[in-house]
Amino acid sequence: MTTQPPDLKEIEKEAQDLLGECDTPRKLEEVRVKLLGRKGLITGVMRELGRLPAEVRPAVGKEANLLRERIEAALAEKKRLTSEEKEVSEPLFDYTLPGRTPWLGRSHPITQTIIEIEDIFRGMGFEVAEGPHIETDYYNFDALNTPEDHPARDLSDTFYVDKGILLRTHTSPVQIRVMEKKSPPVRIIAPGLCFRRDTPDASHVPNFFQTEGLYVDREVSVTDLKGVITAFARELFGPKIKVRFRPHFFPFTEPSVEYDFSCMICEGSGCPVCKRTGWVEISGAGMVDPEVFKAVGYDPEIYTGYAFGMGVDRIAMIKYRINDIRLLYENDLRFLRQF
Repeated sequence: MTTQPPDLKEIEKEAQDLLGECDTPRKLEEVRVKLLGRKGLITGVMRELGRLPAEVRPAVGKEANLLRERIEAALAEKKRLTSEEKEVSEPLFDYTLPGRTPWLGRSHPITQTIIEIEDIFRGMGFEVAEGPHIETDYYNFDALNTPEDHPARDLSDTFYVDKGILLRTHTSPVQIRVMEKKSPPVRIIAPGLCFRRDTPDASHVPNFFQTEGLYVDREVSVTDLKGVITAFARELFGPKIKVRFRPHFFPFTEPSVEYDFSCMICEGSGCPVCKRTGWVEISGAGMVDPEVFKAVGYDPEIYTGYAFGMGVDRIAMIKYRINDIRLLYENDLRFLRQF
């Protein structure tokens, strides 16, 4: 028994009407099932093909396949349009909500300390100068009156890159480079990174930051040096900070001193940072040696000057009451966010 060919035009018209009523993804899925599901209209047509007369079966099958393709394309387009409408009508978030303040980074405590040091010395008339991290023997040692047999020039104390080339052990080479280019008066500070073969402990690391100062003019004296260091310490730490000067020897200054600040971490009672002494060694200072002036072409009979240094890391430790210098280099955000 044969059946009459299905009215594909009527099915297509019904499909168009159903698609026209779709305005949500859920309704669209219901239409898809009604048309193309296991019991759908198009699926029913394909199942009935075998019951049609042989002479009409190919033509009806071809038209039914073309209708399926048109319906599938119409469903895909309707799905795309429905999705776009949803994106426009339903925003991803409520624009009326108050904004979220983004987390802002902050300067490292060493950077904060360098900035504060620079501000204080600029207020006293100093300029900031910089120099390379990789230096030559001449600028790091020779021009600073440091002889070849000095312990600092030994491989056990200094990082050498190549013969005569090294990682600077202090920022004093910047002083030489500035004096070579500029005539007195010279008043500079030179902050920067330095490198020495130190064994890490609570107060030493192989790489550290240093700030050196230099003042050259006529009739500069040790009194000027002590006044500048003391004024700096009180400006940075307050009027209660104590400063002491101890005789010492440096090849590039004569006379030479080392100066210490009273330990603000233990307030003089003794701790690992101050090695139980109540004092934290800051660095050395002194009047510039005449041999250094000769190396840069200054007349030591006319000009005098003082130079000083300070470890920025230790200054930061005192200021922020940090009891181990290694904490500054561990990049632990839980620690750094405190400052």
